[in-house]
Amino acid sequence: MTDLKDIKCFLLDMDGTFYLGNKLMGGSLEFLDILEENNKTFLFLTNNSSKNSNAYKEKLANLGCNIEEDKVFTSGEATTIYLRKRKNGAKVFLLGTHYLEEEFQQKGFHLVKDRSELPDFVVLGFDTTITYDKLWIACDFIRDGVEYIATHPDYNCPLEDGKFMPDAGAIIKMIEASTDKLPIIIGKPHEYIIAAIIEKYNLQRNEIAMVGDRLYTDIKLGINTGITSILVLSGETTAEIYEKSDIKADYIFPSIKELGDAVRDSIYQSGIVSAT
Repeated sequence: MTDLKDIKCFLLDMDGTFYLGNKLMGGSLEFLDILEENNKTFLFLTNNSSKNSNAYKEKLANLGCNIEEDKVFTSGEATTIYLRKRKNGAKVFLLGTHYLEEEFQQKGFHLVKDRSELPDFVVLGFDTTITYDKLWIACDFIRDGVEYIATHPDYNCPLEDGKFMPDAGAIIKMIEASTDKLPIIIGKPHEYIIAAIIEKYNLQRNEIAMVGDRLYTDIKLGINTGITSILVLSGETTAEIYEKSDIKADYIFPSIKELGDAVRDSIYQSGIVSAT
C-alpha cells in the first residue's frame, strides 16, 4: 500500500465511481482539480467494453467533464493489446457492439461474421446488441477448440435508481453452461489490464492506485496486481457488503469527494505544498 500523497496516477472506475447513469457523482470534477493542482494524474479505467475511448470521451463531455481521449482506457483496448502480442492481425469472432468492432478493426484485426470462416479467437465483450445467432456461432466455435477471450467478468452494469443490466459476466455463465468452457479474462481484476496500462503509459506499480466501487473487480485488481486499492461506497458495494466480504481495500471512502479531501489533506500534512 502506498500513501495517498505518493500516488502519481489514480485509475478511476467510471460507472458507480465517477458517475452513475447520466449523472456525475458529487465531487467528481473537484477531485480532478485536486489532482491537477498537485501534479498528479488520472486515467479512467473501465471494464465496460460496450463503448470505446472516444465514446466515453463524448459521454464525459456531455456530463461536463472535458478530457482527452487518451485519458480513457477500456477493457476492450486492453484486449486488443493482449491479442496483438499473441497474433497481430488475427481473425476474431467478436461478440460486441459497433464501438468494440471499430476498436478491433482500427487495431488491424479481421472480424469473422459467420460460420464460413474459422477465427483464431472468439472474443466476448459487453454486447448490448447480442443475438441468439451470435451466441450460437460463438458456442460452436468454442466447442471446436477456438481460443476464447473475454474483455471483463462483471455480472451487472449499474444504472441509476439502484437498477442494473446484465453484463459480460452473465453471458460468460451462459456460454459456460452450453460449452463447459471458461475464457481468459483480460479486464479487472486480472493482471493483463494493468500490464497493458503500464506498457502504454510508462508507469510503475507503486505509483498507481485503483479507485472503484466493486470488490470483485476494482479492489481485487489491487490485491492481484500489487497496486494500491481504494474503495468508494457510491456504487455496487455498500458498507454492509464490505463488512461481510473477505476482499479488503487499502483505503475506503464514502465517495470520490471524500477521497479528494483525503488526498489534499495528505499532501498538505506532508508539507509538500503549502495549505495557503
